[in-house]
This record gives sequence, C-alpha cells and structure tokens, in this order.
Amino acid sequence: MKKHVLIIEDNLEVREALVEVLELSGYEVTSAADGTTGVRKALENPPDLILCDVMMPRLDGYGVLNILNRKPVTANIPFVFLTAKVEKEDFRRGMNLGADDYITKPFLKDDLLNVIEARLQKHQQLQQTFDKTSQGLSAFMKEAEGYEELKKLSQDRRRKKLKPKQILVAEGDAPAYLYFVRKGNLKIYRTNENNKDYIIRVCSKGAFVGYVPLITGEDYKYSMAALDEVEVDLIPEEDFAKLLYANRDVSHQLIKMLADNVTKKEEQLLNLAYNSVRKRVASALLQVCRLSEGGKNSGEIKILRDDLAKIVGTAKESVIRMLAEFRKKGFLDIKDGKISILETKALESIRS
Repeated sequence: MKKHVLIIEDNLEVREALVEVLELSGYEVTSAADGTTGVRKALENPPDLILCDVMMPRLDGYGVLNILNRKPVTANIPFVFLTAKVEKEDFRRGMNLGADDYITKPFLKDDLLNVIEARLQKHQQLQQTFDKTSQGLSAFMKEAEGYEELKKLSQDRRRKKLKPKQILVAEGDAPAYLYFVRKGNLKIYRTNENNKDYIIRVCSKGAFVGYVPLITGEDYKYSMAALDEVEVDLIPEEDFAKLLYANRDVSHQLIKMLADNVTKKEEQLLNLAYNSVRKRVASALLQVCRLSEGGKNSGEIKILRDDLAKIVGTAKESVIRMLAEFRKKGFLDIKDGKISILETKALESIRS
C-alpha cells in the first residue's frame, strides 16, 4: 500500500517539484499552497507524513504543527519542516513544538527521500506492540534511541531483587523511579486507618509500575511489596521524562504500554462494588492463576490467605470458607499451602 505524504508549501515551483519527485518514488501525494489549507486537508484525510514549509502567509509552519499536535487524529503523524532558514533558534523552536526533522532548501532528491523513508520506518516500528518481557523492553528502548540521550536508558538500568513480603515502595514515599517487573508478582495496596490492607492490583512480569506519581509529581498514595520472589528494573525519573517527552512516537507507544491496566482497574472496582464474595473469590483465584508462571495458566497458586483476602476485599475467614466450599465441590485442591485449580471453567462460570 502506498504511503501518503502531504506537502504544505506556498512556493509553486518547489511544491510541484516535490510532488513530482515523491510520485515518481511511489508515494501518494496531496499538496496545499498555504498552512490553513494544509491543516484542513490533514484533518480530512490524515497522511502518513507531512512535509511543511516554515515561512508561509496566513498560517506559518509553526502554527500548522501547533494545531495538528492538538488534534488526536493528526497528533502522531511524522512532521518534517522544509525551510531555507538554518538558524539554531528556528531548529529549537520547531523541535520544541514536536517536529521530527528538518530539511533545508535547497535539498538533494536523495536526501529528501532518505529523510522521508527513515521517518516513516521509525514511526511504523514505534507503533507496533512490543512484548512485555525484558527483551521487549530492550527492543522498545532501542527503537526510542533516535535521540542520543536515550541510549543510556537501555544500557544502565539497575536491578533490585525482593523477597516475599519485602516492601519496594511505601505510601508517602517520593517518586524516583519507573519500575519494570522482570520476574515475580508485585502487590499494590493501601492501608486504612484501622491498619488493614486492601490490594488494589497485582502486577506480574512485564508490567510498568509507579509511573503516575512520576507524571503528577506527587508522593505515592499506595505501597508496593513482593508477593513472591521479585526482580524489578529501576528506570530513573529523569530517563523516564526523556523517554516520555523526547518525541511523539515514543510517548504515544509508552502511554499505550503503561495505560493497559486502566480497564482492569475499572473492572476490579465494579467487581468489588457489585459482586458477591463468592464471585470475587473465584475472580481473584483466576486472576492470580493467570499471573502465576508468567501468565502460562499452570493451575497452581501459592499465595497467602491474607493476601488473597486483600485482593478480594473481605476478611480472611470469608476467603477460607469459600476455598473450603470450592474444594468440596472439586473445583480446586489445597496441599502444602498451594492451591491447584482443577475446574477452571467452573470458577469462570461463578465469576461471570
């Protein structure tokens, strides 16, 4: 499928030359003679890449970029400035607004095509979903290394190992790192005035944790501790900020990766508000089973009854009664503190 390029250029000769070169090179091309028309065409038919002159009447290139960055349909389109001005201030202003590259006039055909191809290729790579594994994280970081300052992010990550019950972050701590779970399961929980804990979420291998306080600048409103043997990568706050704000492709992909728990949180709140203890215990068992062994559904769970009760949001005694009931019905077995799921479909029918 042909890639679609939008050219916004007020000089007729330059515009026609660009259209001819790109069409001969196999691109689908749309053109506009001024910034206002260019914005309208970009919104009506979003291209794969935009080439835009800086100095134009009615609406200059900076104005075009500023408007398109505010529109969800065009915010992530690669944007390359065409300009005869090469002062550092112009480059800095464009990059601060989110431009991906500059091409100075006059330019060679090969240079133009190389910039376009490189930007399209990088954009495509960063739009894909990377595996939530250590290798997936490294692959994503490498794709983000179009900026030299991001290279250290994938090379110098410190790692921390936690024993079961060991606290990683306490409520009220100031944020300093983005955490990437390499191994095991982390529980995120809050403690009420009666010193009782409620587990908000369990994060397994491949999860990013602790990003909201980094973005808001507020202290942690929850605690994090290991449910089992845990290993986490520590990504410093300043590196996280570079990754998030360095370019639009990186921030878009990272936000997608980090926000995948929002729906799960909403489901958990609805579950807690409306479902019976029986349903909640069945749901919690299936959730923990899915997280165990990296999501391979081995059917075997090792979790403290206290922690299971905190996930369910009820007393430990109620959880123990439900486990006894499920065991009696043959849905699960308990031996040496380990829970083995025997009838997954039965628990799913209770949860649904």
